Amino acid sequence: MLSIGDKAPDFTLPAHSGKPVTLSSYEGDKNVVLSFHIFSFTGG
Repeated sequence: MLSIGDKAPDFTLPAHSGKPVTLSSYEGDKNVVLSFHIFSFTGG
């Protein structure tokens, strides 16, 4: 389990466009907020 201030593990997931996005590609460049939710207009 992560605690406040821990570095998140690196991962790659598809964006809504289908293009893969890797967390580490933003390291040192931008602040990142992770938000996981069901894609609009899909069952779930």
